Amino acid sequence: MSAETSQATVPLRVSEINFTDRGGLAGMLPDNVRDLLSNSLASATKRAYASDLRHFEAWGGMIPASPEMVATYLAHLTIAHKSATIQRRVASISKAHQAAGANNPTKTEIVRATMRGIRRTLGTAQRQAQALLRDDLFAVLDRLGDRPKDARDRAMLIFGFSTAMRRSELVALDVGDVEFTTRGALVTLRRSKTDQEAAGRKIAVPFGRTRHCPVAALIHWLEIAAITAGPIFLAMNKHGHILRGRISGEVVSNVIKTRLENAGYDPADFSGHSLRSGFATAAVMAGASTYKVRQTTGHRSEASLARYIRDVDLFDDAASGRLL
Repeated sequence: MSAETSQATVPLRVSEINFTDRGGLAGMLPDNVRDLLSNSLASATKRAYASDLRHFEAWGGMIPASPEMVATYLAHLTIAHKSATIQRRVASISKAHQAAGANNPTKTEIVRATMRGIRRTLGTAQRQAQALLRDDLFAVLDRLGDRPKDARDRAMLIFGFSTAMRRSELVALDVGDVEFTTRGALVTLRRSKTDQEAAGRKIAVPFGRTRHCPVAALIHWLEIAAITAGPIFLAMNKHGHILRGRISGEVVSNVIKTRLENAGYDPADFSGHSLRSGFATAAVMAGASTYKVRQTTGHRSEASLARYIRDVDLFDDAASGRLL
């Protein structure tokens, strides 16, 4: 019996699935090839696959699964999950079958038809984080004091906004990634969600012309924290003492929500993504071309950028305005 046939028929636990395998043949390949295959997926992607499959397994699913089992599982998910989450679970189940060299049930008509029914029943609109626009950001920054934690959070918020970075990109910044020039700061983004091969790109952050300058805020934080190398945004303990460890993406979200609440806003609809969507939206509202906005955000197309801009131009020359 071949390796592919064996892995396609014997039930596998999530812990036994190698998501970077190709048809269950990794064990037959040289070590250097297996190492390269292991690096073909980002760690976060592997964790997401594993999390989805643990849910499938806890429900009673197994790999390999029959089309009927997958369709029944998807129907179960409609009780408490949205279309986007269900579609992601389908992708994870599909990936697991590909890795195991098993027949892929997600490609069958019964599963495809079930997903069409789910999309028609639940819809496909996704809940979006509320954009943190410039004036709202300034209201938050105006409430910050002079403590080291205030300096860190000020730099994190305004620099995160002006670079439109994802929170994972923001927390990954090192001192060596930022070059201060006579015109501002030049940031090298070495790797991102859409650049897993680390081609890298640069983001220009000019000196601010308002009371809140992102470059000045970053320099101030680096100076008071005595940071000359390594991570820029460091963790702090409950007493406000600076630690030497890098913050997590969750800290960025918590800072946004806490600081918004302190400024009198309801933080419920804001998240770590609010800085990125806020920049894109505010820049378009201010008249920046979408090409220049994409130079900062890194979006490769107008269509992908459009999902980040929160209804800024619906009232501009609206058709009904010419009639009523």
